[in-house]
Parts: sequence; C-alpha cells; structure tokens
Amino acid sequence: MATVPPRSAPLGVPRSRVRQLMAANVGNVVEWFDWYTYSFLAIYFSTQVFPKGAGNSMVPLLSTFAVFAVGFFMRPLGGLLVGSFADRFGRKAAMTFTIILMGAGSLLVAVTPTYETAGVLAPIILTLARLTQGLSVGGEFAAATTFLVESAPPGRRGLFSSFQYVSTTIGQLLASGLAALLAANLSEAEMGSWGWRIPFVVGALASLVGLWIRKGAEETTTLAEDIKNGVAEKPKLFEFLVRYPTKAFMIVGITMAGTVAYYTWTTFLPTYAQLTVKFDKAEALQVGTVSLLFFMVLQPLLGMLSDRVGRRPMLIAFGLAFTVLPVPLMGMLTDSFASLLLVQCVGMVFLGCFTSISAAVNSELFPTRVRASGAGFPYSLTVALFGGTAPLVGTALVDGGNAGMFAWYMSALALGSTLVYLFALKETKDQPLS
Repeated sequence: MATVPPRSAPLGVPRSRVRQLMAANVGNVVEWFDWYTYSFLAIYFSTQVFPKGAGNSMVPLLSTFAVFAVGFFMRPLGGLLVGSFADRFGRKAAMTFTIILMGAGSLLVAVTPTYETAGVLAPIILTLARLTQGLSVGGEFAAATTFLVESAPPGRRGLFSSFQYVSTTIGQLLASGLAALLAANLSEAEMGSWGWRIPFVVGALASLVGLWIRKGAEETTTLAEDIKNGVAEKPKLFEFLVRYPTKAFMIVGITMAGTVAYYTWTTFLPTYAQLTVKFDKAEALQVGTVSLLFFMVLQPLLGMLSDRVGRRPMLIAFGLAFTVLPVPLMGMLTDSFASLLLVQCVGMVFLGCFTSISAAVNSELFPTRVRASGAGFPYSLTVALFGGTAPLVGTALVDGGNAGMFAWYMSALALGSTLVYLFALKETKDQPLS
C-alpha cells in the first residue's frame, strides 16, 4: 500500500469559517475574562487569602498582585509547551486543552479557602490556580492565533488575525462589567466574603461552553496526521529555535514595543493619570471603557487594511508613531475627561496597527511544522519581560519623582522595534502558509 506523502501543510477550505472564528475567539474571551477578573477583584479577596503582616494592611494586596505576576511569567512556558503540543498533535487538540486548563484554574480560585479556615494552604491553592491560568493563557496564544491565521481564506489573514484582540478586549470588558455590577449590588462585606467568587464560577462555566464550540472546529494542518501515519517526524521542543533562530529573535524585536504600548494604553494609562495629574478614579474607569470599545472596533478595520497594503507598512507606522508620540501625548494629560480620552484614543489608533496583525505576522514567519511553538514562545516571553512589567516600571518612575521618564522608556523600545521593521522584516502578507 502506498504511503501518504508528508504534506505538513494547511488542510482544505473549512466547512464554516464562522465556526472557526468562533472556536478560536470564544476561548480567548474566556481566557481573558478570567485573567482580568483576578486583577479587578483582588482588592476584595486579598484579605481573605493572605494574612496581614506587622499591622500593614497593604500586605495582603501586595501578596495577591505578586501571585498575579507569577502567573504572567508562566505564559512563556505555556507558549513553549502548548505550542509544541499544537505542532505535534494539532491546533484543535491544543485549544481543547487550554480551555479546560483555564476553566480548572478559574474554578480553583472560586473554591480557594480563606486563610482563617485553611492557613497557609489558602495562598498555596491560589498560587497553583494562577500558575494554571498563566500556563493556559500562554498556550492559548500559541494555539489559537495559529489556528485563526491558518483558518483564514486567501488575502484575509490580517482580518482573521485582528479578532485575537477583539476577543481579548471583549473578555476584559466583560470582566470589568461583571465586577462593577456585583460591586454596585452587593455590600462591601458580601463582596469580601462570597461575592468575589461569583465571576470565577462564571468563568469556569463559560469554559464548558467554549469547549463545546471548539469540539465542532476543524483541524487546520495535516502535520498531526502525518506524524500518526509515520510519514513525518515529531517536531522537537526547541526545533523552532535551532532551525530558525533569526526569526525567533525577530519576534522579540517585533513585539517588545507593541506589548509595552498595549499594556500602557489599555490598562495602565488611567492609573498613570491618577498618579500624575490626580485624575478622578471614577472618570478614569469611564474613559478606559470608552477607549477600549473604540480600540475593539478598530481591530478588524486595520486588519483588513493590512491585507491591502501589507504588514510591514502598518508596523512601521506603529513604530514611528510610538517613537515620537508618547512624550508629547503623556505630557498633554490633565485632569479633564476630554484630555485622557483624546490621549488614549490617539494612541490606540496607532497601537491597532500592531495589535490587529500581530498574530498574522508571527504566524507568517514560521513554517507549519513549528508555527505554534515558534510564534508562541518568543512572543509570550517578550510579553512577560516587557508588557507584564510596564505598569511596574511606570509606577516605580512616578514614585521616584521621574514620571516623565516612562514616556521616554516607551519611545526607546519603539525605536528598537522600528529598526527591526525597517531593516530585518520582509513583507509576509502574500507568502503561502507552507
């Protein structure tokens, strides 16, 4: 009997591209709903899980955010391990694994006992839950973004890629909305004792819905089948780095400015305004919500634009803008609503030139055989090193009396990424996903 030749390539046209989009994005919504729920509700459950130290009421909250940071640094491991799993056993199998993992992590947070009832076991369980979530988020990017781009029809990879940040933003908005709804309808005591657990239960249940939707998705490559039939070898864990080191390091250069700009403009900027110009906290939340909606709408528009003009012009526009604009934009901040909204929305227009095509660019750099691990690990590592630390760097500079230096820090990283876009990156939009 003739052997099947190793194709290791995309499969044919899926029966429903809408189902493919839903399968990729429902998991991403759940992942980021759970991820942000933790930060929004930390103020309520920190004193339940961690003991106060030496009379300092800030110790529980600081400990809770330390566990949040630990989850961030699990993301590269998730990108590596789950990315490798996706390359060996298929994107669909990996996405099934990540959504089960995130649901389990969310449920574990929901049932975490208090320090009063379980002692040191309480923070241990919370830390384990956060490690699980961090591993899942890193793996989700590796598997789901690769799946998204491979599911796209010819000439639409930028558009499909853009839904990565559409779903991320939806998850963030749902998390903040549910947290705000509970806080408005429950007393402080009720939120502190049991109310904070509700969103984590919701996240665990939502993962089951996501799992059901993903069961109907179609695999996007033949590599797992070829490995099973014995006509292709399994990719090794670090094969992407051994065979394509330049491309792996290029993703670090491509991503470092984008991830700092993303976490600054979508998460930290309202806090920065509160710290530097005494911006009203309630209005800062309102501005953040409006600007996130604006940012979400931009993604598919800019993704479609990249399918016409190319990825490289979009990234150069982003890089040049964030090399020049952070200092004057952040210098424009005042305590007025319009000021923060204008600064946030202007930045998000150029930020969208990066976020809308990030998944496409990363996926287009690597061949099918190592695409998930090659795109997932360097990206997640860069996010952990630069994106995850952006609020910490900004807060530390403000605390040290050097608030203005944060904008210069962002510009310096943007200049580094712009040099990569100009001199190292070739146009990829018309290259086949081979």
